[in-house]
Amino acid sequence: MAQREGNLQAPTRHPLDWQSDDFYNEDSLNKELERVFDICHGCRRCVSLCDAFPTLFDLVDESDTFEVDGVDKADYAKVSDQCYMCDMCYMAKCPYTPPHEWNVDFPHLMLRAKAVKFTKSGASLRDRILTSTDTVGKLATIPLVDITVNALNKNNTFRKALDSGFGVHHQAPVPEYHSKTMRKRVAPLAAATAPIEPVTAGNTKGKVALYVTCYGNYNSPHLGEDFHSVFTHNGIQIDLVPKEQCCGMPKLELGDLQAVAKLKEANIPVLAKLVDEGYDLIAPIPSCVLMYKQELPLMFPDDPDVIKVQQAFYDPFEYLHLRHKAGALNTEFKQSLGDISYQVACHLRVQNIGLKTRDILNLVPDTNVNAIERCSGHDGTYAVKTETHDKSVKIARPVVRKVNEQDPDFFISDCPMAATHIGNLSDRVEQPEHPMTLLRRAYQI
Repeated sequence: MAQREGNLQAPTRHPLDWQSDDFYNEDSLNKELERVFDICHGCRRCVSLCDAFPTLFDLVDESDTFEVDGVDKADYAKVSDQCYMCDMCYMAKCPYTPPHEWNVDFPHLMLRAKAVKFTKSGASLRDRILTSTDTVGKLATIPLVDITVNALNKNNTFRKALDSGFGVHHQAPVPEYHSKTMRKRVAPLAAATAPIEPVTAGNTKGKVALYVTCYGNYNSPHLGEDFHSVFTHNGIQIDLVPKEQCCGMPKLELGDLQAVAKLKEANIPVLAKLVDEGYDLIAPIPSCVLMYKQELPLMFPDDPDVIKVQQAFYDPFEYLHLRHKAGALNTEFKQSLGDISYQVACHLRVQNIGLKTRDILNLVPDTNVNAIERCSGHDGTYAVKTETHDKSVKIARPVVRKVNEQDPDFFISDCPMAATHIGNLSDRVEQPEHPMTLLRRAYQI
């Protein structure tokens, strides 16, 4: 296909037509895959982002015609299997996104391919378990069970058996589980905190509900204490969302859209009620924020409660930065943080809010934040699967190299999973941190 001038306007997303019959029609899907693959083959701008594009281009280059028409349609799934929907090709690279007439939305086309595959063939036991984060978390954080699970995950013999028998790579770091969850830690703090009179600043109401997320609740429960300390120190009332289930991002990436819809039906009414009660919404994991800011509104564009929740959801540092712009952020920091290497999570970058985490931490005296805008290659499950772990490590190498060169005092990422993955690969990182943990340290609270 001949090259055309790319779109110079900001990319826009069309709603995902996932409930139509045509969405799941394999012939229709393959026709659209061939059309988009032909455009990508003629451009190749995204070759360095992830392994989906090198996989596609190798299929083309090794075909009899050296064009997309020479690729066996049965091999199209090899491309979608490598896409973990970071969205960076759409938001940062592709010149043919809508409103361009070619209307290329590569991530959502890969999502469609995953959904068709899931509807036709289901998923492996491993993939069903790995994406059932809430269920696994509840079981693994039963007292004493958590100790056993954590011990086994550190045992080389068990990990090698898990690798060969279940497909979880033995060298991939896996998260620890804590019986004292975020909910168990924050609830007493909230009960003991003196009431705060919310103060509006800019678009923020000074009253937030923290959606704790599966990973936050079961694997990084200390973050709840950090969030509570920082937000109350800034005169912001912070309460927990009273009940929640997984946001649905793991099931979305699996292509199980019906499961996503069920989780939406459980979560949206609770969150919408909080918005009606005057709360803004935040979450400690960028992927969960993105789910409510982008993916659910694109799946359910006509649901007024979904849109209501979307408009009230903020990245936590975006929220603090809005307060800062309105003169409502406490900038009386007591401890400098030195040099910080900061990997900017993909699901944060595509929210198009700028580097607000960096900007807030740079307010701390004698602190320098070096942002690294490259993918960690983790994606929740991609880095732990036996068949994709090595590819994940390859994708992470530019970040690891940069961190090693910087030799920072701290390494951080808004995504704890990405931070752990990079920290495990770097020889300059003893303990990766969450930015909110460092901000609390700067306040000395």
